[in-house]
Amino acid sequence: MYKINDNYLKLPGSYLFSTIGRKVAAYSAEHPEKNIIRLGIGDVTQPLAPAIIDAMHKAVDEMGRAETFRGYAPDLGYEFLRNAISEGDYQSRGADIKADEIFVSDGAKCDSGNIQEIFSLDNRIAVCDPVYPVYVDTNAMAGRTGTYDPKTEMWSDVIYMPCLKENGFAPELPKETPDMIYLCFPNNPTGSAVTKDQLQTWVDYANRVGAVIIYDAAYEAYISEENVPHTIYECEGARTCAIELKSFSKNAGFTGVRLGYTVIPRDLKCGDVSLHALWARRHGTKYNGAPYIIQRAGEAVYSEEGKIQLKEQVAYYMKNARTICEGLKEAGYTVFGGVNAPYIWLKTPDKMTSWEFFDYLLGAAGVVGTPGSGFGPSGEGYFRLTAFGSYENTLAALERIKQI
Repeated sequence: MYKINDNYLKLPGSYLFSTIGRKVAAYSAEHPEKNIIRLGIGDVTQPLAPAIIDAMHKAVDEMGRAETFRGYAPDLGYEFLRNAISEGDYQSRGADIKADEIFVSDGAKCDSGNIQEIFSLDNRIAVCDPVYPVYVDTNAMAGRTGTYDPKTEMWSDVIYMPCLKENGFAPELPKETPDMIYLCFPNNPTGSAVTKDQLQTWVDYANRVGAVIIYDAAYEAYISEENVPHTIYECEGARTCAIELKSFSKNAGFTGVRLGYTVIPRDLKCGDVSLHALWARRHGTKYNGAPYIIQRAGEAVYSEEGKIQLKEQVAYYMKNARTICEGLKEAGYTVFGGVNAPYIWLKTPDKMTSWEFFDYLLGAAGVVGTPGSGFGPSGEGYFRLTAFGSYENTLAALERIKQI
């Protein structure tokens, strides 16, 4: 008789955004006349930039000719893309990351969940609280998080690092010693960021205690302040303690195209074992890379035309973020974020819980956001809005919120 992985049975309820989707669908069915504005899931709305479309068209034409046809992509990804990433995202910032330390994939979300596979189940993880649910959920599926307490909404074997207003939504070093540390800056969901000195403290700590940092830099394109690092490898010693995850979804609009990458330096070792070699072996066996056409699209992101066009798109979303922040403050709300990230972290009014405010906002204004408690216990009493909608919908949502 076959057996299931009963770790899945320990997971609470359903995935956060699936729950939101069901609630919105039910509301829409009951109120078909309502025009709902979605500022919840972090999906982009602007079309792909012309430079990217041109690159994809050219790649499609190549796939239609025998002399330029491509089959399976190399395990690590095509060299042309890895070279562009190495130069554009690292060497140009003084971070010594080489092309052969970059693993191209079909998205950072997959890598966020899959990276834990190369680590022992005996490792204890530390996560920011609130946090992107994928980090904890995938470790729970693997059997690394212990038991779940529905009253506290916490796992017994997870080290939670509260990110609160009092600490600027940036975690303090944990009192217990973790083996794996998940950090995401600029942060999802709070929109907060850390300075280079703050991040250096984490790198020094990880090297000192023998921990590995899994650093999600998916939103680095939205950084506006000079003292905020774009990559953890700007910090001294990061090559020996950090793995970095990056995505093309938010900086280039690839949510419907799917492209990302993971950086594992050759200097990162557990004893004599190279984590670079382990991930390369995993890629060779369970390849989740992107097709040739998509990787050519990724290369176009680093072209001069691509950089100009994508800078304009990032500016568009950050204009939305500023508009939301200013509008909510005028309406009397307390808001955070929206400076180095396309997320606004809103304090729920009148002591409402996160889900109570979700229902209230949906019913009274027809606006969808994301309950903060869905990201962890410290998210209770907060609410996330994204800047990825259209500017027109952003203005309309604000007007509706001001009227209720």
